[in-house]
Amino acid sequence: MKTVITIGRQFGSGGREIGVKLAKKLNIPFYDKELLQKAAEKSGLCEKIFENFDERPKSLLYSIAMDSYMFSLPGTGATDSLEQQVYLATYDAVRHLADQGSCVIIGRCADYALADYPNVLRLFIDAPLEKRIQTVAQREKLTPEKAKALIVKTDKRRAAYYEYYSSQQWGDVDSYDFCLDSGVFGLDGTVEIIEQLIARKEVQ
Repeated sequence: MKTVITIGRQFGSGGREIGVKLAKKLNIPFYDKELLQKAAEKSGLCEKIFENFDERPKSLLYSIAMDSYMFSLPGTGATDSLEQQVYLATYDAVRHLADQGSCVIIGRCADYALADYPNVLRLFIDAPLEKRIQTVAQREKLTPEKAKALIVKTDKRRAAYYEYYSSQQWGDVDSYDFCLDSGVFGLDGTVEIIEQLIARKEVQ
């Protein structure tokens, strides 16, 4: 039985880059935004809707506006909110991809969606705030002040989404198998550690 790796991450910690490097080294599929496309294909909903709701907390005004669209779709009831449909479609897509074999899945409560799968390694990648500010400022061409504001906003959004749907604490050690500080190990060093964790898990 091969391992599925789920990665939660702080913004600017390099979690996505680590996932990409890991998937390439292991020669297995990688899913980040690609997951939204898969979910849209399976559900029949527009991919743009998935992008609008991607790892975002519930928004009352947006929900009201979009629920009128949902109500007009055939086969849906008045009690079916669009947010629920999008989350459930994403949840189903995560499980479908995990059923296909080894892969790396970024965010989207994948660790929670696969809670009953024995072959999952649930990881969270963090890094010191100052290091993340430097990374985001350089990558997005922002001032340190604006980079910090973007980090705080993005992490708050991801935490609200995760905690709403999973009822677990985003970034808390009890919610994952391992939390790794990429600021200590570096991107490549973190990948190497994860490879060792996977090897150990598959032996057991």
